[in-house]
Amino acid sequence: MIIVGAGPAGSSAALGLEGSGLKVALIDRHTFPRDKICGDALSPDVVNQLATFPFQTQEALLQMPHKVVSKAVRFVSPNYTVSDVKLTSQGLSGYVIPRMQFDAFLVNQALQSKDVTAYFGKAVKSVNRTDGGVSVHLSDDTMLEGKMILAADGSHSIVKRSLHQEKPDKGHYCAGLRIYYEGVTGFSEDNAVELHFYKELLPGYFWVFPLANGQANVGIGMLSDYIQKKQINLKEKLHEIITTHPNVKDRFKHARPLEDVRGFPLPLGSKKRVISGDNFLLLGDAASLINPLSGEGIANAIRSGRVAADHLRSSFKNNCFSAYDNRAYDQVIYRRMWNELRMNYWVQRFMRSPKRCEWLLKYAIANPMVQDLVMSGFDAKSLLKRKSA
Repeated sequence: MIIVGAGPAGSSAALGLEGSGLKVALIDRHTFPRDKICGDALSPDVVNQLATFPFQTQEALLQMPHKVVSKAVRFVSPNYTVSDVKLTSQGLSGYVIPRMQFDAFLVNQALQSKDVTAYFGKAVKSVNRTDGGVSVHLSDDTMLEGKMILAADGSHSIVKRSLHQEKPDKGHYCAGLRIYYEGVTGFSEDNAVELHFYKELLPGYFWVFPLANGQANVGIGMLSDYIQKKQINLKEKLHEIITTHPNVKDRFKHARPLEDVRGFPLPLGSKKRVISGDNFLLLGDAASLINPLSGEGIANAIRSGRVAADHLRSSFKNNCFSAYDNRAYDQVIYRRMWNELRMNYWVQRFMRSPKRCEWLLKYAIANPMVQDLVMSGFDAKSLLKRKSA
C-alpha cells in the first residue's frame, strides 16, 4: 500500500490504517519538518477529527507548545464594519500553528505505527501501472509496488498526472500569497483570525492571523481567472494593502517581514470531479477539496484521508481495486463534503458584489446558524452532530 505525500491527507490516511494489517509506504520528497505555504489556521473541525485517530493524537495536539488559541473569527466588510464570531460561545476552539510544526506533528503521529515505513527526502520519478496494481520509482532508484496508491501529493500531483488525465480547470482555482511578519499590532484579546473583504480584493480577501512569539501570518487570495482577466499583480496588491490601506497600514507601521512573499495555487472544490480510478484514489488538494469561500483545505484533506483509509480496509478485504469499485470512495467524499463545498461556492459568488458582501457580513453573520457554520469550519454536518462526520 503506497501513499505519496505525507501532508495532512497522507498522514491521516496512514493513521486511519493503523490496525488494518496493511504495510504502508509513506513517501514525501521533503524531510520533516518542512514549510507549507498556508494560512496556518486550524478550524475546530480539524481539532475534532484528530480525536478519531490512534496514539492520542488530539490530546498530543492540545499539548503542543507555541500555538495560538484563537477564540474568534473576525470578518471585515468592504466598508470596514467588523463582525466577530465567538468560538468559545459554542465550546469550540481554533488554533494557529505554522504548517512546518503541524505537518511534522501529524507525520510523527503516523510514524508511531509499526506498519508505516517512511521514504522521505525522495522525489517520485515515475508512477506506472503493473499487472497487479502500480509501481513507483523514487529518485534514489528505490522501486515500490502495491495494489493501491493514494495521491496525497498536492495540486501538482505526479500520481494524478500519471494515472488520471484530467485537465486543470482555471475557473476553479485560487492564487494565494503568504508572508510571515513580526511586530504587527492590533490583534483582538481573543486572538481572532481576521478575514478582510475589501472592495478592491473581491472576489478574494486579505488575511492576518496571529502566531506565537509576536509573529503573524499575512496573506491574500483571489480567484485565478479574475487575476488573469483583470491583469492583477497579486504581489503588488498585497504590498499596497499592507502599506497604504487606511484600515491596515498603521498596524504594520513598525512591523518587519521575516521572509519574501511566497505563492501557492489552491484547487477549489467548486465542482464535482472524478477522484479515483483503477488502483488509485486522490486525496486533499490533489482531489481539489479546498473550501471555495475560505480557501481552507486542512480539514477536508484530513477527512479525505480518513475516508480513504476506511475504503482501503474494504478494498483489501474484498480484493477490489478497479475504477468501478473505487467509485464508492468518490460517493462517500461527496456525500460528506459536497453540500458544504457547493454552499460556500455560491456564497463566494454572492459576495463578489461589495454591497452584497456588506449585507452578508452585517446581517447574515449575526444569524446563529451562520455563526455555527463558521465555527465548525463551514461543515454543517459536523456542526449538527457536534462531532466529526
